[in-house]
This record gives sequence, C-alpha cells and structure tokens, in this order.
Amino acid sequence: MTEITDDLPARLLHEEHAGWRAILEGHGGEHYARAMTRDALMVVEGAMLGRDEMMAAFRNTPPWDSYELHEPAVIRLGDHAGVLVYRAVARRGDDTANLRMSTTYLYDDGAWRVAAHQQTPA
Repeated sequence: MTEITDDLPARLLHEEHAGWRAILEGHGGEHYARAMTRDALMVVEGAMLGRDEMMAAFRNTPPWDSYELHEPAVIRLGDHAGVLVYRAVARRGDDTANLRMSTTYLYDDGAWRVAAHQQTPA
C-alpha cells in the first residue's frame, strides 16, 4: 500500500505547520535536524544551507512571533514524495516577511522528511 493517499495535502500541511510551530517556540533548528533527510538543503535568500549551517542559522536568528500560510498546493512526485508550495506571511515585532515557499517531502523510514526547502521573498 502506498503512503501517499488522497490526504497528502493535509499530511504535508500538518508537517509544515509542525515546522513553523517549532520555529515560533525557538526550536526550529532541532526540529529540522530531525525532520530533514541526511543530504537535505534549505535555499534561502543569499544562501544554500546544509544541516549544520541550518542549525547555526536558527541559533543566530530570533524566532518569528506569528505566521500564516496562504494558497497551499501540493505536487505529487511518485509514490513516496510530494512538494508543498505556498505563500507565507511571518511577523517578528514590527518586521513582516512575505515569502513564497516550497518544501519537498520524502516518505522515508516511516516518516515524512524534508528533502529540500526553498524560500523567496514575495
């Protein structure tokens, strides 16, 4: 039986919200260290981050205060992978970030893992 079913959009949104909640709680680095595949990359404005660089970036950046996800869409990639794309609005104090995001998830060893994450200012 395949792990990708008609609930794939809900499953990937659940995983993405878990990541955002960890970021808001100040545990983004720890969350993604567990949630990322071994060779995963995060592509952010001006940088491409592997696991170690990603953890350092989360340690050196204050957490967001709030976030909103808009216009989510899922692209299925075979039987055990999918891409979640959406627009995000994140707030920290008086700063607001409007971002276009994509997260590629791979079902591996009984869990959905982040294989790649990309964010671009909207």
